[in-house]
Amino acid sequence: MLQIGILVFPEVEVMDFAGPFEVFSIAETKEQKKLCNVFLVAENLSPVKARNGLMVLPNFNYANCPTMDILIVPGGYGAEKIEIKNQTTLSWIKANYLIVKHLASICTGAFLLAEIGLLDGLEATTHWMDIETLKSNYPMLNVKENVRYADNGKILTSGGISSGIHLSFYILQKLFGSEVATRTAKRMEYDWSPS
Repeated sequence: MLQIGILVFPEVEVMDFAGPFEVFSIAETKEQKKLCNVFLVAENLSPVKARNGLMVLPNFNYANCPTMDILIVPGGYGAEKIEIKNQTTLSWIKANYLIVKHLASICTGAFLLAEIGLLDGLEATTHWMDIETLKSNYPMLNVKENVRYADNGKILTSGGISSGIHLSFYILQKLFGSEVATRTAKRMEYDWSPS
């Protein structure tokens, strides 16, 4: 079973983590066997206040987080303005990059990956409102506009908010085939087709 950790932090964009959480949580085989174990990780185990006041309880902290196959780094105000200055979080992401099979950012989560140099020389995208800032702050990146996601193999980035759901289906397709991804999207009544 694929182990998928989703980072949460103060002021994280709700759909950035909840969308992928839903996609990977309900993905299963034809025989209805779950394909992924999905959990939330935060710096500590205290409740996290996401955007607009949604309170979230992480499953693990940085110290006791199990080994992950995929780490998802969401965005939002908390990524751009708070976590980008949090060396503990940045170091944790960088350390886990060496271990995971895939590292995916949603929306402005790309800023956290860019800040630690993981996107240098790679194609990357983010929320359309933040494209110019990403370009100017991190000139080593090949920033793509008007795309849902960018796939560099190990590292994937997505545009804003609902694009994280598209990226999640794309990762399912990449790892388990288009049938699993399409079936999951149909179950969620989400308009997605294999790319």
